[in-house]
Amino acid sequence: MEVKEIELKGHIIDSFILPKVFDIIMDNGGDFEVLQFKIGKHKTDPSYARILVKAKDRATLDLILGELHKIGARVPEIEKLELKPAPKDGAAPLGFYSTTNHPTYVYIDKEWVEVENIEMDCCIVVDRERKKAVCKPIREVKKGELIVAGKSGVRVEPLERPRSYSVFEFMKSTVSPEKPTRALIKKIAEEMVEIKKKGKKILFVCGPAIVHTGASEALAELIRLGFVDVLFAGNALAVHDLEFQLYGTSLGIDVKKVRPTEGGHRNHLYAINEVLLAGSIENLIKKGRLKAGIMYELIKNRIPFVLAGSIRDDGPLPEVITDVVEAQKAMRRYLKDVELVLMLATMLHSIAVGNLLPSKVKTICVDINPATVIKLTDRGTAQALGIVSDVGVFIPILAEELKKLKKRA
Repeated sequence: MEVKEIELKGHIIDSFILPKVFDIIMDNGGDFEVLQFKIGKHKTDPSYARILVKAKDRATLDLILGELHKIGARVPEIEKLELKPAPKDGAAPLGFYSTTNHPTYVYIDKEWVEVENIEMDCCIVVDRERKKAVCKPIREVKKGELIVAGKSGVRVEPLERPRSYSVFEFMKSTVSPEKPTRALIKKIAEEMVEIKKKGKKILFVCGPAIVHTGASEALAELIRLGFVDVLFAGNALAVHDLEFQLYGTSLGIDVKKVRPTEGGHRNHLYAINEVLLAGSIENLIKKGRLKAGIMYELIKNRIPFVLAGSIRDDGPLPEVITDVVEAQKAMRRYLKDVELVLMLATMLHSIAVGNLLPSKVKTICVDINPATVIKLTDRGTAQALGIVSDVGVFIPILAEELKKLKKRA
């Protein structure tokens, strides 16, 4: 029998960390004994638990401890940080520590140092002289850099339940279409106003369904109102926004009359071609051909955007970044100071952006399909909160609520 003591500190009961610990131990064939348990009496008081983890062999124990480490469990004694040099550019040493998206600290020369730019599924590069630790994708590692190996000397602090009531606390439950959508949207609008007052940023991750459902004008209004600081999307959102503005259709369907138009299936290709002939969307605006819409407002208001390409794209538009590595780098550049992310009707882009976000970033995923939010959380973005709603309803109501709040200010 192999054993190891672990300890948990913080709001481990109401954040459901303690039951998760028990589940992980039992699900992986282990056993446990609670050696000490102190419950915080008041809302702000942390709780403490010391648990003896038991397993039939060392491999099982290491597996259990590895999973427990991800949710904040730590050994009582401070273990030495293990560092290994990177063997070559773009590769980490064997056994490197794979990061979570939670705040992470490494023990360098008797000090806990927070890891910068934390995101999931990366490695940690340590500079001992400067007492600095940075999270890096494997492909950005340089030969000889010191990489954290194993989990000793590494501390993870998972998110805890908010201590005060907020829209995010109300939404932190099973994804369901039965929640009062309008009331939620009002609370989200209030949260957005507060974020802007603090000088922080709001990121929108958008799918083409925004145009298909007739919500593109409402999104353009949100940009004009100043509530969109950065926008991430694919080729499709821009293409169908342009198609709608130039030809009144989206996927060949008249958005206003909701009926197919003759030859409309070609309109998105004609829109792409007009941009290609002009050289860029901005040139199309300068020519006076494009006078409104999402892309128009982004460019006119100098709002940064990243259009990431895929193998499915028609065209693509000149502004689309077709190299996925470069697209990911561009997204990372704009994530600084982002406090809220709204993911609207795009499963693939939501998962991609979720993988880049620290867990402390408030994330709201809006989709007509509950499975989209579930897939997002299953892929590691556990902080994502879901609203089951048609974006064609959600975005116009959000714009309406934000206009009301702006008038009162």
